[in-house]
Amino acid sequence: MKKLISLSLTAVILSGTMAANANAWTRDSHYWGPRGQSSVHASGSCGGQSCSRSVTKIGPYGQSVSRNGSASCSDGTCSGTRTTTGPYGNSVTRSGTISR
Repeated sequence: MKKLISLSLTAVILSGTMAANANAWTRDSHYWGPRGQSSVHASGSCGGQSCSRSVTKIGPYGQSVSRNGSASCSDGTCSGTRTTTGPYGNSVTRSGTISR
């Protein structure tokens, strides 16, 4: 009986967590080549009228590149920004706006 209650409680907690993150996603990929393994981790979410995304790529020598961005729309105007950070810590930020 204790096991059944414990499993039921776990199911309720997990379903609440999944409902809270219904608009979130993650992706993981691994690639093997002649120089070794590379991997990509991406995640994102949307809520209201905005979305965000984060991607990190790790090369075969352990160097990483990350890109973080977000976009939002309101009254026919959408704007977004993203920042890319290279393996040595230098970063570039780009932004833009589009209207109907």
